[in-house]
Amino acid sequence: MGEFFSFIGNNLADFWGYTGFANATLGHFIMILVGCVFIYLAVRHEFEPMLLIPIGFGMLVGNIPFNMDAGLQLGIYEQNSVLNTLYQGVTSGWYPPLIFLGIGAMTDFSALISNPKLMLVGAAAQFGIFGAYMLALLFGFTPMEAGAIGIIGGADGPTAIFLSSKLAPNLMGAIAVSAYSYMALVPVIQPPIMRLLTTKKERVMRMKPPRPVSHTEKVMFPIIGLLLTCFFVPSGLPLLGMLFFGNLLKESGVTRRLAETARNQLIDVITMLLGLTVGASTQASEFLTMNSVFIFMLGALSFVIATTSGILFVKLFNLVLPKEKKLNPLIGNAGVSAVPDSARISQVVGLEYDPTNYLLMHAMGPNVAGVIGSAVAAGILLGFLL
Repeated sequence: MGEFFSFIGNNLADFWGYTGFANATLGHFIMILVGCVFIYLAVRHEFEPMLLIPIGFGMLVGNIPFNMDAGLQLGIYEQNSVLNTLYQGVTSGWYPPLIFLGIGAMTDFSALISNPKLMLVGAAAQFGIFGAYMLALLFGFTPMEAGAIGIIGGADGPTAIFLSSKLAPNLMGAIAVSAYSYMALVPVIQPPIMRLLTTKKERVMRMKPPRPVSHTEKVMFPIIGLLLTCFFVPSGLPLLGMLFFGNLLKESGVTRRLAETARNQLIDVITMLLGLTVGASTQASEFLTMNSVFIFMLGALSFVIATTSGILFVKLFNLVLPKEKKLNPLIGNAGVSAVPDSARISQVVGLEYDPTNYLLMHAMGPNVAGVIGSAVAAGILLGFLL
């Protein structure tokens, strides 16, 4: 009888050693709490729910404690585990181009085609990327790590993942979560900066309505856009190629089924897998470091720099533009590539001061230019640093 109870006791002890309770650390509970906060922000305040719910739940999945020595192959960093296999879409960099394919298939570049000078606003907002790059160097990060961190300033999660997978895989989890966090916080971060940097007179400026864009122009744009950008920055081809390919599927008018698949089912599946695995990569033992804290600080600074650069560029640009072609500085914030949220913020803030002044269509120009600009900036960094 004694041997029986000893056997049961040993089995219970072994079972307890496999449970999450026995293997939990304070770090696990911190990350689980952060995941719950992400889910709360998505459900309660609707901050980018398509991103924050998968990432938040991924944080819960990635921080379930288990015995690392048991050889169960559960963790996202354990070779041949299911999560590790799904995570290869992130580490190998093939989720982001598929996301760009879907973005291209759902994006209307008409505002940019009708007013090409808005491309300069999108380009100006990329100063956030290079500003963060220099700050990261000052914090002691290597040039490759600094380049991966800097791309957070573009407010473009897929581009941040793509670049960090090439330049700094060890920092990818923190960079990805930081990029998507600030994308979700666009409605919180940008409006105070926009109000601070503009006058009431500037906020109520009316812009000339965009001209109609022909079908031929829409079809030619992705072809010319691909050739111009990728001849200058061939290293941006994986992202830019898929972006313009998706847009050609949309605008050609003869591949509607492919465009529908790219902008609906395909992008939804990839977004779920990308968000879940990025969230799971925040495993406490790998994520809770001082580097992660610095990355979140630098990400916030880069986002502020990007928003500020876009607004100030419009104000400066207006000094040389004729009166009938001047731009409302409130669209400068849309130069970051958080599509369409930053353009929507231009509209919301503008309507606060003039309920009849609709800026959304104008803001979409620099917004889609920011998508192209962040991918070009990533290609530049990749070309110089690899």
